[in-house]
Amino acid sequence: MKTGNVLLGVIAGAALGATFGILFAPDKGSKTRKKIAKKSEEYTDELEDKYEDFVESITEKFEELKEKAAHMAEKAKHEAAKVTEKAKQEAEKLAKKAKYKEEVEA
Repeated sequence: MKTGNVLLGVIAGAALGATFGILFAPDKGSKTRKKIAKKSEEYTDELEDKYEDFVESITEKFEELKEKAAHMAEKAKHEAAKVTEKAKQEAEKLAKKAKYKEEVEA
């Protein structure tokens, strides 16, 4: 299960528990409504903070992966250039050998 879903479930469960606790408390209706409104605001703020932290965490991980991918691409490009250069050198050697062999046989 994903961390974000678990976190959302825990916060939602806590909010529901607090709401039911307030609803069944022996207070006047106006006082209960004020408590519910206050608790709702607190949970909304907390949920917003958790969401922002989650988004920030995901963004940081994305940036790290993007940097790693760029580094790996650059490394692969460098390695490909080395292999291409080596292949070119080997092809030149073979061409020289073939030319020499033709000259010797002629």
